[in-house]
Amino acid sequence: MAHPASPFLPILILLLVAAVTAIAILVLSGKVLPLLKPNNPQEAKLRPYECGVPPLQEGARHKYSVKFYLTAMLFILFDVEAAFLLPWAVNFKHALWTFAAMLSFMATLLVGFIYAWGKGAFEWER
Repeated sequence: MAHPASPFLPILILLLVAAVTAIAILVLSGKVLPLLKPNNPQEAKLRPYECGVPPLQEGARHKYSVKFYLTAMLFILFDVEAAFLLPWAVNFKHALWTFAAMLSFMATLLVGFIYAWGKGAFEWER
């Protein structure tokens, strides 16, 4: 009688194929691709390019408005809310303790939302 295959055999095969593919890409890109493409760097080609706009020459010490950071923090606040609500909604098994935990989480976020609203964080221009 044959020994049954391990349930992890497909995962091992996938890892081996991924490792061989990665190594082959690295080897071929270093040896084959330079033969196929010309190497003629020019000043215009070596300059940074960002979204069709020439980069600013004022350096990396550009000052951002506080509104940028407030918007980022509000995004993180409500993004985390969505990230916690989705798995809970999918796996809700009518357990009272999970419902109570989610209600306390939502109440905490609601307090943060009301505070941000009261401070005018959602007004783009004042």
